[in-house]
Amino acid sequence: MAFRLFVPILAGATLRERIIACIGATIGIALTGAIGGLVLGNGPHVPLLVAPMGASAVLLFAVPASPLAQPWSIVGGNTISALVGVIVAHFIHETALATGIAVALAIAAMSFTRCLHPPGGAAALTAVLGGPAVISAGFLFPFVPVALNSILLVALGYGFHKLASRNYPHVPAPVPANSHGTIDPPAQSRIGFRSEDIDAALGALEETFDIDRNDLDRLLRQVELQALVREHSTLLCEDIMSRDVISVDEHTPADRARKLLLDHNIRILPVVNSEARLAGTVGLRELALATEMVGSVISPAATATASSAAMGLLPVLTDGRSHAVIVVDDDKRILGLITQTDLLAATARLRAADKLSAEAVQ
Repeated sequence: MAFRLFVPILAGATLRERIIACIGATIGIALTGAIGGLVLGNGPHVPLLVAPMGASAVLLFAVPASPLAQPWSIVGGNTISALVGVIVAHFIHETALATGIAVALAIAAMSFTRCLHPPGGAAALTAVLGGPAVISAGFLFPFVPVALNSILLVALGYGFHKLASRNYPHVPAPVPANSHGTIDPPAQSRIGFRSEDIDAALGALEETFDIDRNDLDRLLRQVELQALVREHSTLLCEDIMSRDVISVDEHTPADRARKLLLDHNIRILPVVNSEARLAGTVGLRELALATEMVGSVISPAATATASSAAMGLLPVLTDGRSHAVIVVDDDKRILGLITQTDLLAATARLRAADKLSAEAVQ
């Protein structure tokens, strides 16, 4: 139990993520200081790197998905807070009182300008307690070096995260929308919890959480899906897939493909390349635009492996766009196909089996 104190409390924190964060912070802070020195010079009149940047780097590189670590939070939070600190120090000369008021007003200013950033509190304190260099800089201090440091750090963080294939600035996943242009909620949002349930839960808990509301919605829906997959993990794609798959190659005439769709009463056709590997799919929507070969209008295919959990296909087959998932092997050769009907039939059988099991227990 004693070692639990040393377990990361951040959800999803892994050793790999922490190593990436350390590398990013090293590069970000070092280059921010170096560039700041080139711009400002190395004289004693103004610090080339202010201490709050270290705290900003923790958020930027360790938790880049946090709303507190986004570009406007870092630049606006640090700059506005430093400006608040300078103003407070200008009018209040009692140090203890000035520090408290500076931090309090910085929190209020950041909240109203939607750039809440914890290191902003340190920026406000630095403006009050910074000593001769800060005093001599006066009202320039919030902009040079604070804003300059913040902009440089964000720019370096942006480049680093792109090179590391990480999402920054973090854009929360949009709430699923009905793809058919009607006012009904999308299929995946009609059962289970609703958006208003999240709002009610947040209101009941009376706490602030360091996660975007849309990210919270996406996380909870993924939890629901994982629980469903776990409960029915023995049902695999190979158990319910159609094995006699009607497919065409890239050089099939569009008229021939349309006739196959109609003759077999199916929604999509897998398209294979010259090596018999899956290249994509076509349906009537794509074929309506084709004048010659189907290879010119293929769409990316939703795929799965034979050993994947069948219930894991629910998000794809209920997104309003995908009508089937192609089951492929490691070489992208077609093994089977699972349609919305296949998954619906399997789900109905599972629910019937669960009901019989419950009745037997009673």
